[in-house]
Amino acid sequence: MARIYDEERLGVLLRILRPAPRGWVEAAQELPGARRAFDEIVSRAEADLAFRAALVDDLEQALAAEGYEPERRLLNELRARLRDS
Repeated sequence: MARIYDEERLGVLLRILRPAPRGWVEAAQELPGARRAFDEIVSRAEADLAFRAALVDDLEQALAAEGYEPERRLLNELRARLRDS
């Protein structure tokens, strides 16, 4: 059976929890920017065949040449996306 808690009780319960690990917090803060960069790169690769070819040929170099920081998570997602399309 579901319990209904009021805001005060929920506040008490939340204060009992330990803080999230620092790495989780940092990753959550980075996600929106990483998602925007990913979407921008994919859109450009779909519209610009030369850029797409450069990404396929040498992903890290192509991104660095365009001013993107080639972070591992972004690289992995882009490789998967380029491989699947």
